[in-house]
Parts: sequence; C-alpha cells; structure tokens
Amino acid sequence: MSDITQSLAEIVGESYVSDQPEEAYFYARDPGLMPTHEPDYVVIPKTVEEIQKIVRLANREKIPIVPMGAGMALTGLVIPLKGGIVVDMKRMTGIIEVNENARLVIVEGGTSQGLLKSHLEKNYPKLRHSIPDSPATATIAANVMIHGQGRLSQQYGFNSDMVAGLEVVLASGEVCKIGSNSISPDWFSKGAPMPDLSGLFLGWFGATGIITKVALKLYPRKKMRDVELFITDREDLIQDMVFELTHTEMVEDINIFTQPLPMIFKDNHHMAIFFTGDTDTELEFKRKMIWDSLDRFIRSKDGGFMGVSPAMKPTLLEMPQRSVSRFADVNKGGGFEYSGPIILVEKYPECARKIKELAEKYELGYSGMARIIGRGHCMMFGFAFTFNRADPDMMDRTRKALHEVSEFSLKAGGVFWKATADEQRMALDKMDPNTRALMGMIKKNIDPNGIMNPGNWEVK
Repeated sequence: MSDITQSLAEIVGESYVSDQPEEAYFYARDPGLMPTHEPDYVVIPKTVEEIQKIVRLANREKIPIVPMGAGMALTGLVIPLKGGIVVDMKRMTGIIEVNENARLVIVEGGTSQGLLKSHLEKNYPKLRHSIPDSPATATIAANVMIHGQGRLSQQYGFNSDMVAGLEVVLASGEVCKIGSNSISPDWFSKGAPMPDLSGLFLGWFGATGIITKVALKLYPRKKMRDVELFITDREDLIQDMVFELTHTEMVEDINIFTQPLPMIFKDNHHMAIFFTGDTDTELEFKRKMIWDSLDRFIRSKDGGFMGVSPAMKPTLLEMPQRSVSRFADVNKGGGFEYSGPIILVEKYPECARKIKELAEKYELGYSGMARIIGRGHCMMFGFAFTFNRADPDMMDRTRKALHEVSEFSLKAGGVFWKATADEQRMALDKMDPNTRALMGMIKKNIDPNGIMNPGNWEVK
C-alpha cells in the first residue's frame, strides 16, 4: 500500500495524493442514498500526462480506478464499489479555447458548469451552453457522460448530443482523440461523417476511459429571457399540450412539475415554458404564439396561464435553478434523491400517478419533475423524494420507494437515466441479449483488466 502511495506521490506530488481515512471517508459516498465504500487512495492530477501515468500504474497493478467530477449524480456512480484509486478531476479546470463564430468551446475534464457559464457571460455575451439544474460545481464532462439534460435540451436533445469531440485516456494509458480532432486541428464533430466512437465513452460512467477534454457546442444567447406558467389538472392532456407548444418552435425549454405543497400546487400540473428574444417585439411575438398554441385548452377550461409575480420570476429564470436543490431542505435533516426514466411524453400520466401513489404508500414528501427532450421526442421524468438523513426508517422507506420507481420505469417502457449499479443490472437483465453481448465485448477489449470504475455496466 505504501509503495502505491509513494508511486502516486511521485506522479502528482505529495500534496495531491492521500491514503488517509479522513479523505477516504468523504470519497466513499455521494449526497444520495447509495451504500458507502471507501477508496484505498485519492489522487488529484493536474495534467493529461499525470492521468496517463496513474492509469498505467493502476493497470499494471490491477487496481480499480474511478474518475470523479464533482460527485453530484446522487446515484453512486463515483463511489469506488471495489476500492482502488479515485481520480478527482478538480485541478483540471481549463477553458482551452472558445471559437465564437463556430460557437464551440473546448474545456478540460474537471471544468464546472458554473465556471463556463461565468466565462461566457464575461467574455462572450452572445454565447451560452445548455446548463443543467444541478449545482454550479457539477462538471461538464461528467454531465455529458451521464447523458445529462439542461436548459436547451428541448431544442437540441441531451447535453451529450451537443458534444463536438472528446479526448480520453484509455485503460491502457493511451490518449485517444474522438471526432474531427483525430484528423483535423479543429474540434467540430464528435463523429460524422466518420464512425461516431463517442458512444464508447458517453453513458459508460467512466467504465471505458477518463475524459480529459470535451468540445461542446455553444448556442446564441439572446438579450432577454422570459417564462410563462400554464396550469392544468388534466394530466392526460400533457402530451397534447407539449405537442402544440413544440410545434411553434418558439420555446427554449419546457419543465413540468407536480407536487402537493404549497397548497396552490396540489392536484395540478404546472408547465414552465421558457422563451427568449433580442427585442421586445420578438419576445412578445413568441409569447403570442405560445398563448395561441394552447388556446383550445383554455377555451375548453382544461387549463390556463398563471400570472408570474415579479417576486417569483427571478426564481424561475435562475440558471441553474437553485430551487431544485433547495428541495433537499424541505425536511429536518434535509436530504433528497430522485430517480426516473427517459421515457415517451405520452407516459406522463402514468408517471404522475405513480409518484403520488408511492409518496402515500411510504409517507414521503415528493415532487414529480419532467423535462421535455428534443421537441417532444421524449422526456426525463424525475421521481424526487425528501427525507431526514438522521431518520433511518425514513431513509429505508425512501430506498424502497426508489426501488419501486426502478421496477415501474422498466415496466412502463422507460430506460434509466444515470442508473445505479442495481438499475444497471436490471437493465442488463432485460436488454436484448445480442446488445448485452456487444457491450461485454466492448468492455473486455477496451479494459481487459477490468480496472475502470468496476461494478458499473458489468456484463456477466
């Protein structure tokens, strides 16, 4: 053990490696409900070359290695299930290049969402990226790796769809360039017209390599942004409403939420509809299109727009929306976790009924949240429950509720978003056997010693 610690110290310096219990304690857990497991070592590299040396050491000694962003996924994806080395990416935060005209940025693997947002607002005020509603410390590389979704996902798909290239350190320690950057000095495509190899790394939760650089597509940042709230008690009409809204092609983002508190929200479904413009004329034109698209539901008395007060609007327009993480503080001993599927929008009524049923069964506070993806191609529905971290019984009830969410998600035709290790096994059991065999072949060939985040996407 001391030999490995010394070898890691020779790579990154003594200040950036630890095998001490106080560090192991913190890196053994994330903010969610997953069981803890301590690493043997924690290392914080600064360069790609240091990561290469760490991976080569791990491969030679057959030590598990787990890459970590900010550890905000809540589903245990960076908990070292089999011990080994946690590679904390927090020193690799460079914004390497912004190409304003091509609307592209290249960042290092530990760069946070908040850092990029701040950099663009200060230096490139006409550009923005798709910001998720996770805390600003969440990293860009980790978000695209879990197929995260953000403020532009209604228009452009998952944040991983916005990747324009990757640099990855493989289990062998070799650096591999993915996309146009493998041929050209320019990073503008993660695949096309070549074979898209980014799928070997996106969605694998670090089980196939460590992402050290990401090229990301940027998008126009309009001067003004506004929001409308549409309310309905007809959950069966949500799909039709989403279809009409997305048909206008005027909407930036659509979030739907259902929760019992405060009482004004009880038994209703709220659609937060975001849109942007460079002038008052553009903004009002889009507002009219949005109102007109939902007019038939207003006339049939199946829904209506709710006035957004000046005090409420800044909260809704925050990016990231901090009210999402504040949900953790609803209970004493604040904690929350959410799970759920990527699923067709037509399944919204089933999801909304199920979360209410589980909250009543297990006596939990809840919030159901849906984000529309790719102009209504699908949605991410989050089953969020609050609990008291000092109450073992409440935490157990929450775990049971989330397990039922997992079972429901597969039965309803969904696929898990940022699946836990247990959900990954459930998915693999249900998966087409030839697909499962292909995944196993990829993992075996790209990581023959099984060192990369073992316990994740393990095909038996």
